[in-house]
Amino acid sequence: MKSVPLQAYQRSQVRRGEVKKLRATGRVPAVIYGRLAQPQNLELNSKEIADLINRSVSENILVDLAVENDARAKRLALVQDIQHHPLDGNVLHVDFHEVAEDEKITVMVPVKAEGEAAGVKNNGGVLEHVVFKIKIRSLPKDLPEQIVVDVTPLEIGKAIHLGDLKAPTGVEILGDKHLTVVAVALPRTEVEETPAATEAVPGAADVEMIKEKKEDGTEAAPAKPGDKGAAKAGDKGAAKAAAKPGDKGAEKKPEAKAEKKK
Repeated sequence: MKSVPLQAYQRSQVRRGEVKKLRATGRVPAVIYGRLAQPQNLELNSKEIADLINRSVSENILVDLAVENDARAKRLALVQDIQHHPLDGNVLHVDFHEVAEDEKITVMVPVKAEGEAAGVKNNGGVLEHVVFKIKIRSLPKDLPEQIVVDVTPLEIGKAIHLGDLKAPTGVEILGDKHLTVVAVALPRTEVEETPAATEAVPGAADVEMIKEKKEDGTEAAPAKPGDKGAAKAGDKGAAKAAAKPGDKGAEKKPEAKAEKKK
């Protein structure tokens, strides 16, 4: 990766209110750290850093940082992290990691799928991009902006794994070699769910059958639903049972006392 020049300025504002005012003037707060020197607060021109990010393929950017009034004329640094505003996307803060030209660094780089897979084009398959970033190690000058994967020969059921990727010269790809990066799968079809069985509407079979007792104590056959005579017979039997003399449950009427004639 070729380094690009970037101008920076020393920053003394560190409090939240001061940093907010700094952004209002068109500056972006930043910090640079690394094993080569102590962390240092910086500020950048918001338009310059925004243009630099927009021109780059990814946010892995190698810069020759020129800090105003600094003892060293230039400092080689990698953009480690960029904070964006959640609504407008403006740059809020930038972290730089100072590196040495002869020291290998480990970073995450994006993976880009290139081409149209044969399984997608000819058989209606679906390209599944499983891994979007991979870890690599290299010298700063050999650092790629992204890893390009050609998916053209992929048929349905085939995949490209981490071990299949071709690393650029001087770059080592780290991680499990069996990890799937991209694959072509069968097209997904919507499975129609079988409608649940309709609940049976309660009918005559659900009505509780009440057995009546005959006068002689035997049980009568259960009345059939809709039988007009069943209801009448039950009513008459109940009336006779209530009218039988000597029934313990029957209520005795008080006898009228004859009035004595004077």
